[in-house]
Amino acid sequence: MENKEYLNIREAADFLQVAVITLRRWDKEGKLKSTRKGERGHRFYRRVDLELFKTNLFELSFNWAKNTEGKEPEKQFYCQNSAIFQARLASLAEELKQLPELKELYPIIAAIAGEIGDNSFAHNLGNWPDTPGIFFGYNINKKEIVLADRGLGILYTLQRVKPELKNHKEALNTAFTEIISGRAPESRGNGLKFVRREIAKTSLNLIFQTGDAVLTIKHSSAKLNIKKSDAFLKGCLAFIKF
Repeated sequence: MENKEYLNIREAADFLQVAVITLRRWDKEGKLKSTRKGERGHRFYRRVDLELFKTNLFELSFNWAKNTEGKEPEKQFYCQNSAIFQARLASLAEELKQLPELKELYPIIAAIAGEIGDNSFAHNLGNWPDTPGIFFGYNINKKEIVLADRGLGILYTLQRVKPELKNHKEALNTAFTEIISGRAPESRGNGLKFVRREIAKTSLNLIFQTGDAVLTIKHSSAKLNIKKSDAFLKGCLAFIKF
């Protein structure tokens, strides 16, 4: 298959190794939207969208965050600084805005992603252990957003103002439930209370890991489920489903 920008529905089905009828169903469900072209409105798919659809963003970001070597992630997911992140966040918000079903929800989704990404830059400014910046990827078709960093992690940053914290689980619970105060730059994690509050009011789901602690917040609930993970992440990782 030649390297075309757009593939027809049969070519797209071959590319993803699924049936044509599956693509038609995904299009109807909004899982993988097509572009209509020509007088008859035939379905076409952008190659870049198909490649992204095949990509497991969570696995990519997770492996990057836990890797012992501090290498930069793939360029399309790498935000070296806050300015790049804000520009890509604006692009995400604009893409979400185009979906009628997200007319009321898209500002909240963008705000939550923005809060998590901003935390990474604010809390690690000048103190990145190895690779500065964050992994930021999203797939509109799969309705998922991933953010990750290789920063200091929540435990270390919160211990500056709450030294009695003993482990990552305690730190994660504190970050999502308590108002932390202190002189700048010691104030840490208050934006995560906003994240929890907004998820409790919406249909969003969140998985958040720092160190060896993993937190899950399910849609329309403020309940925190925090467990210990076998895997250790150097910084933080957030997986948002909408």
